[in-house]
Amino acid sequence: MGELKVEKHVKYILTVEKKKDDFESVVMEHLRLNGAYWGLTTLDILGKLDAVDKEEVVSWIMQCQHESGGFGGNIGHDPHVLYTLSAIQVLALFDKIDVLDVEKVANYIASLQNEDGSFSGDIWGETDTRFSYIAICSLALLHHLDKINVERAVKYIVSCKNLDGGFGCTPGAESHAGQIFCCVGALSITGSLHHVDKDLLGWWLCERQVKSGGLNGRPEKLPDVCYSWWVLSSLIMIDRVHWIDKEKLVNFILDCQDKENGGISDRPDDAVDVFHTYFGVAGLSLLEYPGLKAIDPAYALPVDVINRIFIGK
Repeated sequence: MGELKVEKHVKYILTVEKKKDDFESVVMEHLRLNGAYWGLTTLDILGKLDAVDKEEVVSWIMQCQHESGGFGGNIGHDPHVLYTLSAIQVLALFDKIDVLDVEKVANYIASLQNEDGSFSGDIWGETDTRFSYIAICSLALLHHLDKINVERAVKYIVSCKNLDGGFGCTPGAESHAGQIFCCVGALSITGSLHHVDKDLLGWWLCERQVKSGGLNGRPEKLPDVCYSWWVLSSLIMIDRVHWIDKEKLVNFILDCQDKENGGISDRPDDAVDVFHTYFGVAGLSLLEYPGLKAIDPAYALPVDVINRIFIGK
């Protein structure tokens, strides 16, 4: 079995954060907050979060907040639930949620719930089950699920369930592993997993494993490291993770590492990026790879962070 190049990955993440002018950084400009979440959570899973200046990160995050209470992907950018969740998650990593005006942030998220229970991502009104998950996850982390109509939110998610057991982004849309994670995660957080046909969905998800050991997001697609998270976390939440070959998946993820410079790519020998580095390391954590902190499959944050928020330990 290969070996996870921990020090190389730490160095890669810290380097990416410092480069502000290279191609990857410019492309990521509008979603730098998401990038911060991917990079910093990876460092925490690797046990290396103290390599960053906590105060500097927290100060920058707070500058991304909009007067509405929501967060933009970078300073001066429009607010969106996507970036708002990343801001909450990063502050949770640092045990700094108390710097927020929690009420204000929760009200911003709650204002995006629609009549049918769905959520818009921002004031422009696009709806998607991703936003349902993000809103529910954010509000749960802030202890403010009572701000929304949870019953309607759940009903909307269930209306996006398909005959194959999976879920799409809106009612009638095809099943996709990323959306399945969002729907199963939201149902898990709200205690509504009884709406899932676990055997049927488990079968669909374990069919995502291809010969190389990697997982794809839909039938007939190439495997991609990020599905090591989307598929695996869903299988864990519905208690069907034993249906895939874990060892082959571990090897696939390790094969996607840049062993010289650090970072993980979508497939072996492709260019690395922070997104796939995070999902690769998070996938290995779910697979109980030695030396990694455990990550919570529903909240996508280390288990010790989640325990601190909900149990106070």
